[in-house]
Formats: sequence, C-alpha cells, structure tokens
Amino acid sequence: MIRVAVVGAAGYIGGELLRLLITHPKIEVVGAVSSRFPGKRVDGVHPNLRSHTDLLFCTADEVDDCDIIFLATPHRAAMTQIDHWTMKAKQVIDLTGDFRLDDTQAYRRYYGEAHAAPHLLDEFVPGIPELYRGRPARRRPDQRAGCMALAGVLALYPLVSRDLVEETAQFDARTGSSGFRRDGGRGQPARRTQRRDAGVRADRAPARGGDLPAPRHPGHHDRDRSRGGARRADQSATPNCARVSRIDRAEGVPRAVRGRAVRPADRPAARRLPLPGAEDPAGSNFCDVGYAVDEEDGRLVTIAALDNLMKGGAGNAIQCLNIRMGWPESLGLSFPGLHPV
Repeated sequence: MIRVAVVGAAGYIGGELLRLLITHPKIEVVGAVSSRFPGKRVDGVHPNLRSHTDLLFCTADEVDDCDIIFLATPHRAAMTQIDHWTMKAKQVIDLTGDFRLDDTQAYRRYYGEAHAAPHLLDEFVPGIPELYRGRPARRRPDQRAGCMALAGVLALYPLVSRDLVEETAQFDARTGSSGFRRDGGRGQPARRTQRRDAGVRADRAPARGGDLPAPRHPGHHDRDRSRGGARRADQSATPNCARVSRIDRAEGVPRAVRGRAVRPADRPAARRLPLPGAEDPAGSNFCDVGYAVDEEDGRLVTIAALDNLMKGGAGNAIQCLNIRMGWPESLGLSFPGLHPV
C-alpha cells in the first residue's frame, strides 16, 4: 500500500479524489488537508462518503511524510506551497492551473500575473495520459490539464497528429458549475456562476486583449499538442457556463482533408461515439469523442464530452498515478457512470 494525502480535500475535486482513493485497492489515505475544516469529519462535508471513511480533516502541518500528495487547492496556492509539499512527499500530482504552462511569458499572458515559482514550470509532466503515457516520469511531478482544455485536446489531437487539419479550429466549450469555481470547489460561488439558472453564459471573450487576461484554453491546447508530437494549428476557444453540474462538452469545427478517415483512438479512457451526449460520461473517467464530416465542404465537426470532476479532474489524476506506479491504468476507475443524470 502507498500512503497518499489530499490537499484541498474539502473542495469538489478534493472530494472526488477522496471518493476514488479510499476505495482504491493499493492506496491508504493518510491525510485530508483543509484550512477551513481541521478536526471536522470528512463525511460531514462530503456526505456521499458516510460509512466509507472515518477520516478527519487536518492542517498542512499535520501531514507526515507520505508517498504521494495530490494538490487540489485553489489556483495560485499550489505555486506558493509547492516547495513545502515536495518536502513532504516522494511525488506530487498537481490538479490546479499553476503549472499547466511551461514559460513565464505564457503564464502572464493567459493568467494575468507573474508566476510565483517560474523555476519549476518546466519540471511538471503534463497530466494527459493519452499524449504523454510513454514519457519517463518516475521522479517528476504531474499536473492535469484544465477540464475544458482536455476535452478540446482529446478531440483535436487525433486530427492534428495525422495532419488532417488544414486551416483553423474553433471550439465552443460548455462547462457545468463544478468545473467553473474560482475558489477551487466548494465555497462562495464566483460572480459569473451566481446566475447559472439563466442558461448559458460566456466565461471570457475569445479576444486576447483588453482588461481580462487572454482565455487560457488556447495556451493549454498549444502546449499539449506541440509537446505531444503534433504540429500546431491556429485555433481559438470560447468557454461558456451551462446549466448543468458535472459535464464539459466541447464542439470543434476544424477544416479537414476531405475523404480521409478518422480512426478511433486506442485509449482506455477515450470512447469513440457517433455523437456523444453531454451526460453520457457523467460519473465515469471516460472522454467520449465523436466526429461528423460535412461532405459538401470537407468540414469535420468534433464533439467531446467528459465529467469535469472525473476525467477532467480527479479520475484523470488517478489514471496518471496508476501509470506512474506501473499499475493497470484503469485501476480504481472502473465505475461505469450514471444514467439517468
């Protein structure tokens, strides 16, 4: 058994990590760190864990040496705390956005501020098993891609890697409330999420100027496609907030070579479907990807759907851990999903 701790364990992602880790056959959870609920029962915040754990939330100082630490903290916290946690654990898996980009200029452009640990930006292995599975990572940390960015990357990468995209790609991405919290999960909702019942709202404009930082998803797409061995393709992404809870759905319209078939990806956590439904992967660690060709003008429409707390978050992180430890990739992730949702 390996000893694991979760930092930011009171949030939505932290709760999903705990749900998966306490039932994982090779893992012992030894710490659930929360600055808001130290000493309180974990199942008091995550009632779905009742009768499954007697864990109490603890402080950062109470975590002893362990094998793996998952960081599910709010953005900007991980980069200020990373040195502390690398002293506590043999390996760190980061689920925040702090180390998704690999240079300081890109971080400032997409996040609107300077990075607090620029010397570590190139040390993290991108947490996208479908692209980086074969890379040696025994002694390096992992970070997960953003949930909407991951859906877009998994939809577009098979096309770009086979040189099927001729011109540009545009993504229209929709995320539920659990994938759109500015505070890392549970707590006070962000200003943009308070009126979710109105339907669909744009998160950020696709333009890369003005008062707001540039939308982050194009930067994540660029990094992961290029470092995964594919050439770059011009693209833009507009994330929207939708009236759903756990689902992300990205629709892309790249120009593609007419008549060239797109083969389904041979990946344990990717499923090829004709037209993926938004709720189909809810509760599972799958990303459902579909393609449809417009024979008139050669356009190829891609659709990807995933659960932003599972394949977009905790499930994908545990998939990375399984690979790192040499275990079966889907160990502890066999839950088939929920229907109806």
